[in-house]
Amino acid sequence: MHSSGDDGKLPVIYVRGFAGAGSAINDAVDDPFYGFSQGSVHVRADSSGRAKFHQFESPMLRLISDHTYQVPVHGDQWTFLNSVDAGSLNPASVWIHRFYDDAATTFAEDPEKFSLEEAAASLFALVRLVLEKTGAPKVFLVAHSMGGLICRCMLQRVIPESVAAETGVFDPAAGTKYVARVFTYATPHGGINFALGMGLLERLRDATGVHGADIFGPDRMYDYLTPQAQRQELTREDFQGTVMPADGFPVENLFCLVGSNPEDYDVAMGMSSKAVGARSDGLVQIDNAAVRGAQLAVVHRSHSGRYGIVNSEEGYQNLQRFLFGDLKVEVELVGLTVGRAAPPGVEFQLDVGLAIRGLPVLVHEQSAAHFCPIQVEHWKEGDPIDSPVPLLTTFLSSAAPRPQINGREVSTLRQALRLRLMSIRESEGHFFFADHLEQTEDWQDTLLVDIEPPSSDRALPRAWAAWNSSIPSALRDWVPAEENLLADIDPTAARWKGHVDVPEFSKELLGGAAGINLTVTPRNWND
Repeated sequence: MHSSGDDGKLPVIYVRGFAGAGSAINDAVDDPFYGFSQGSVHVRADSSGRAKFHQFESPMLRLISDHTYQVPVHGDQWTFLNSVDAGSLNPASVWIHRFYDDAATTFAEDPEKFSLEEAAASLFALVRLVLEKTGAPKVFLVAHSMGGLICRCMLQRVIPESVAAETGVFDPAAGTKYVARVFTYATPHGGINFALGMGLLERLRDATGVHGADIFGPDRMYDYLTPQAQRQELTREDFQGTVMPADGFPVENLFCLVGSNPEDYDVAMGMSSKAVGARSDGLVQIDNAAVRGAQLAVVHRSHSGRYGIVNSEEGYQNLQRFLFGDLKVEVELVGLTVGRAAPPGVEFQLDVGLAIRGLPVLVHEQSAAHFCPIQVEHWKEGDPIDSPVPLLTTFLSSAAPRPQINGREVSTLRQALRLRLMSIRESEGHFFFADHLEQTEDWQDTLLVDIEPPSSDRALPRAWAAWNSSIPSALRDWVPAEENLLADIDPTAARWKGHVDVPEFSKELLGGAAGINLTVTPRNWND
């Protein structure tokens, strides 16, 4: 009998995205892993400036190599699952929800028409079967694009209605009994909208249902995401795709990875990315790619393809940290009075990037260059900025490998938060460039943070922090001193919180009390 214990190794079920119709469905079905095994090769510059290949094996191979997961296909998943004893399979296993098989013309002369609701119902059947055969208490769901909507349909409608039919009690949060966490890559949680056509393209798509693409419109989304029992309370007019019910599956157990690179999405010869607009991954607009209140990260990747978000190092690093990380790190900017001395019409934008020691990529990147900076509220007399500005949430693993210095393993997890504040003046709806210096920041700095995980004799972590502007050496050589140790300012038993003032020279611009708050919370798989 296998058991997941407390190591977080629950079964992973992958749910792929939209394939359209005809040959595209056939191509998806011909892949044993529905795209989850696809890697990529990119070009990076080495120290001499020459181009070198950088290989990413694929999320599936990395789960196998990094976390000892198994992929027990054995010819046919369903046949294999039904042939083994309950509790006999390893919970650390990957399963593929092959919901398109019955819609492929390569397997039947009269294929069935794809139905998102039926795909969600069959996903629930697969979840229950995997739980029975592995003995795991719950599963992880990992989904790309439309796959995230299938997962939400299962959690928000299929499971509550199925459980109500069996027990007579409707429970909007019934999905939490089966699913621990959900990770979505580039899912159109708010549907798919276009920057062109003034709504005509959306109305045409939803009226004709061409290739089944009406599932990305608000009417169909309302149908498959809203249980019958809740439709009197939540009407179509009140429905928002990016909002999940407060009493349903908890949004803190959902992570939305958002892409910001439309240029490399070459579907339909690039016409898709032009129609959707620059502030997107080429298919899904940034504002539609996350559920309100869920954990999220933004990476400069396209919806799919060679530089796609699923077959990317950035995607995998966020995936493994959310699924298995035992420390949740929240970062917010506090005490700002930005713009206090600025003339009217000046707007401020903050670029944010997060690097983690040992990784070749940024795990989060919001910037004006990618059309997704953090908008900073302009300070106004009598209306001070008194609420924190959330910057990001990330996850770290105490078990992650760390470098060795002088033969000893470094005891801390190191990350660098890069901040860049820029301003621009608008006048009567137009940019005013007379006093503007393009691509020149008003302030920039990098906060280096070392986090020491909890130990057997210490329930909470410790942390040290310093601004790059105060470190005379290369960042890799920084050794935290006693004055860099942050005090825990939160009396809560199961949470650590520290504060770092911005450098003294930047307080005139940012605010006398401006600083960064870091909150670290220990977690396990069933949090």
